[in-house]
Amino acid sequence: MLLGVIADDFTGASDIAVTLAKGLPGQGGLKTAQFLGVPDQPAPKDIEAGVVALKSRSIPAAQAIEQSLAACRWLKEQGCQQILFKYCSTFDSTPAGNIGPVAEALALELGAEAVVVCPSFPSMGRTLYQGHLFVNGQLLSESGMQNHPVTPMTDPDIRRVLQAQSQAPTGFIAWQVVRQGSDALEAALDASRKNGERLTVVDAIEDEDLVVIGKACRSAPLLTGGSGIARGLPRNFIDQGLAAGVELGDVQVKGGEAILVGSCSGATLGQIAQHGLDHPMLMITVKDVLEGSINPIHLVSFVLEHLGQSPLVYSSGEPEEVKAIQQQYGQESVSAALDELFGEAARLLVQYGVRRIVVGGGETSGAVVSALKLGALTIGGEIDIGVPALLSSGSDPVALALKSGNFGSKDFFAKAVKHLGGNA
Repeated sequence: MLLGVIADDFTGASDIAVTLAKGLPGQGGLKTAQFLGVPDQPAPKDIEAGVVALKSRSIPAAQAIEQSLAACRWLKEQGCQQILFKYCSTFDSTPAGNIGPVAEALALELGAEAVVVCPSFPSMGRTLYQGHLFVNGQLLSESGMQNHPVTPMTDPDIRRVLQAQSQAPTGFIAWQVVRQGSDALEAALDASRKNGERLTVVDAIEDEDLVVIGKACRSAPLLTGGSGIARGLPRNFIDQGLAAGVELGDVQVKGGEAILVGSCSGATLGQIAQHGLDHPMLMITVKDVLEGSINPIHLVSFVLEHLGQSPLVYSSGEPEEVKAIQQQYGQESVSAALDELFGEAARLLVQYGVRRIVVGGGETSGAVVSALKLGALTIGGEIDIGVPALLSSGSDPVALALKSGNFGSKDFFAKAVKHLGGNA
């Protein structure tokens, strides 16, 4: 294995996996596999990039560090020459972490300094300029992320957010330096290193900026960012003759289909409304789940009754509604109840022959894949930007699409079911 990735959630792992598997146009990417948690056995010999998917974004920082270091050590044992810590392109975190603490722990583990911090993902409208993160041209704090139920982002200055989470001084390199090319960026990173800045925020507003960052970091033991940061990394290994560049393959699986959605982002709410125009849907409320009037059997029964029609089950709600429920029942109780509901429903659906599962929301995706215990997933073709088709191993595989809340086109759910091997 050449490159190892530690992702702090399951949808983000899929996102960066497909970025590595695609590579740059005309070159191809690295043969990539996604692992659900830290494996207890070696990776297949032909895998060039391994993405370890953790569910560490919102857990206590000490636990996130422990899990991330375990993933790092396993990846190093597989021969990885470079480690990448992947977090959300909206820098989802709290004043306590987990991005800063995990990044610093990995830097100390690998002896890295002036480690790049760049959540930018221009293809998805996330850009970093003068240290400030924008989402589709709006400051992060005005993009809707300020209402996130778990990690509300109220400060768009990533330098300030990161420093509050970090022990050592953090650095900053402006877009004007990045624009001068990889040599100028390398010199700026070296200056940051000499200043004792363990983590260094680096601007990027275009895809080409990410390629420049990738080239400048070709020898770095560690870098961090959103999925976009991986855009230029396969080329480094291809140019050295360590990889040949591969093309993505299609995923086509026969069997029943289900769509499970737990995200309350604006994009997902719009996608749910669009899907409901032509497909059966079941809305569940958190109150019903917590009070026991809705359980996994209800979800399974609904899906099985509507196989062939792309049935969708969702618990999404408007931000104010979600906040009120969390205040009444407690955020941890709400999250745990929904995770258990969707995870157990997915497990039962697979038992009943469902083989194509589309999941909306990072937390829900984590619950589903954890319950299914599918092991390593092969990366297939891209359904929408940042959302690949995934295929489990074995003689009776399951095909998955794991969508982060704000990703995907308006008709994503129907498109994903069709992409995985059937009518939508």
